[in-house]
Amino acid sequence: MKKSEINFTVELDESRIPERIFWDATENPNEGINETRAIAIGVWDHYHKGTLALPLWTKDMDVFEMKRFYIEIIGSVGNTLIEATGDEKMAKNIEGLCKILTKDLQAEMKAAEKQ
Repeated sequence: MKKSEINFTVELDESRIPERIFWDATENPNEGINETRAIAIGVWDHYHKGTLALPLWTKDMDVFEMKRFYIEIIGSVGNTLIEATGDEKMAKNIEGLCKILTKDLQAEMKAAEKQ
């Protein structure tokens, strides 16, 4: 049986806040370890019928990047949902939410530029 691995390494400061996050995977299209500012891992717990979520971000990731990151995660969930289940209605609702959130974020960023 073929196996694939994904590895994360998190460097923490004295207060255990992530300073740097690295990831690597056996099927990584980019060779070597890659640094990132945020990861969000969701694991389905079939025993308790719920999601175990592990969101991590470095202290230097700005708020607008974080918001965009989550909008894009939500969008990718919609894309994956339609491929996995064929539920077009739910996927369209997710897409609609992402459009609203993106518009709100753009307005927020524009307002911040004026300050």
